[in-house]
Amino acid sequence: MRLAQAQPDPSVPMPTAPGQAASDEPVGNVVTLAGSATVTRNNEATPLKLKDDILPNDVVRTAADSKLGITFNDATTFNLSANSTITIDNYVYQDGGKDNAGIFDIGKGTIAFVAAAIAKTGDMKITTPTASMGIRGTTGVIEVPDGATATNARNVAIKLYPDPDGRVGRIEVNDRTGTRLGALTLGASGFTIRPGMGGGRVIAAPLAISLQQVRRDQGFVREVHAAQRAGRQIVIRQRALRRANQIRNNPARPQTPRQRSNGLPGQPGQPPLPAVPNRQGQQQPPANSPQRAGQPQGLGQSAGQPQQGLPARQAAPQQAAPGQQQPDLQRPRSQRAGQPNRPALERPRAAPKKKRREEPRR
Repeated sequence: MRLAQAQPDPSVPMPTAPGQAASDEPVGNVVTLAGSATVTRNNEATPLKLKDDILPNDVVRTAADSKLGITFNDATTFNLSANSTITIDNYVYQDGGKDNAGIFDIGKGTIAFVAAAIAKTGDMKITTPTASMGIRGTTGVIEVPDGATATNARNVAIKLYPDPDGRVGRIEVNDRTGTRLGALTLGASGFTIRPGMGGGRVIAAPLAISLQQVRRDQGFVREVHAAQRAGRQIVIRQRALRRANQIRNNPARPQTPRQRSNGLPGQPGQPPLPAVPNRQGQQQPPANSPQRAGQPQGLGQSAGQPQQGLPARQAAPQQAAPGQQQPDLQRPRSQRAGQPNRPALERPRAAPKKKRREEPRR
């Protein structure tokens, strides 16, 4: 089985955009694929690949020895076994919306599902040739044999299993006319749809699930839960790519470059810098200098100091005030104007060491 690579993160909410239910907007994506599968759209069958979009009214089929996983925008996920068919009759979902709804028709095959936001906040239904189900936030397995009809004893089986967090939801079972037949509320419980007495309307009879069938169904359930975890991220990424392509291909929408600001005055979105008055004796910058436009020499820099980032030797000499003699920086400090010459200090000579008298040996 090929599984689209994505980091599972069930806590990530599924973002939506207004108008998500438009017929030309994808409502889901292929997240797992083993073997081959096709989608019939506008009466044309096309092979499916990983991450392909799923649209409303699509008819999805799997071939023999094939499996397919589909995750929808609200994270509802279906896992189709071999020779299965499902039609997306209706799908409307908007995050926080009140009109969320989904209708999925299973034509044949064994299909596992795990419901998400639509079943919890809206109206999710699954239909079969002989029964319809109201899904109230849960995991289930639906088996529809080929050629199932209301008069055929070999009919639809509906099973309820716990969600990934261990909770058990509710499946309300009705006939095709909407008449209530029963409800499933216990894990590993099920109904089978059978014709009534004398060929009357169908009934929902309790289904005895063998241990072998439970183990097989648990494998289907684990696969659909894994597909949901990976599918959440795939749906988000594919929607982000579509939005980026729409912006790129829409010349009528101008794209204004964003300017980064470090929060300091004078940056975009910040107040202008205040003008710094020159000190007495400081040379005025020319009119075309950027300092005349209110730009300071540097933050925390006063007049007469070298500019930040430049060595002190390259800085301009300080201008003297009127009537003050300009210091000569080239002469030694002791010979500058206004400073008396200091005599050179002579180091005292060390006293000669006295020779030590040697006493004669005895």
